[in-house]
Amino acid sequence: MTKVIIVSTSAPQLGDHKTGLWLEECAAPYYKFKEAGYDVEIASPAGGPVPLDSGSLAEMFLTDACKKFLVDPEAMGLLSHTAKVSEVDLAATDAIFFCGGHGTCADFVDDASIKGAIETLYGAGKAVAAVCHGPTCLPQCVKPGTADPLVKGLTITGFTDTEEAAVQLTDKVPFLLETKLKEQGGNFERADDWNVKVCVDGNLITGQNPQSSEGCAEALIKFVSA
Repeated sequence: MTKVIIVSTSAPQLGDHKTGLWLEECAAPYYKFKEAGYDVEIASPAGGPVPLDSGSLAEMFLTDACKKFLVDPEAMGLLSHTAKVSEVDLAATDAIFFCGGHGTCADFVDDASIKGAIETLYGAGKAVAAVCHGPTCLPQCVKPGTADPLVKGLTITGFTDTEEAAVQLTDKVPFLLETKLKEQGGNFERADDWNVKVCVDGNLITGQNPQSSEGCAEALIKFVSA
């Protein structure tokens, strides 16, 4: 059975801004992976319960997948008892998916266990996917056997600078994701704000925003099935 690890933030705060996981970016991929017959585990940097960004529970963002997830004992059980990323069996993992929320800007940025997981799986040719602020985990990573940024020369996307400005958190994040990925030599592509955009370059799969989480998960499934 194909095993995929969904990685969520453990951080409830970004400075003085209350945040956490953006639920839709976990819920939609979770059900896509379950429908594909995958064994799904949820992990986080600290392990244990994952904080939810209250904004993602607002009615306008509460998608059908979110509503289903919140009343799904198995799904909520996984989210409440996440494994530590450092304890995930990478050899038994076929794909990894990093979901977003501004919490990632606090604990995905410089995390040795996340860096190690990405570099190990990417180097093994396994699928590495990230959506919205999930790609915040990528700038710390390097290409196998080199000192070059992992994203150098790769076509990628993520939460855009204009989307960050729209949610008024430009001054809170450690770096603007679009700017950082471009600085590292990534071929950054984007759709208009809040529109679906998914990039696939080899085994690296990225999505721009919450609207792209389902498409990002589908791209991962397509890669694994190829």
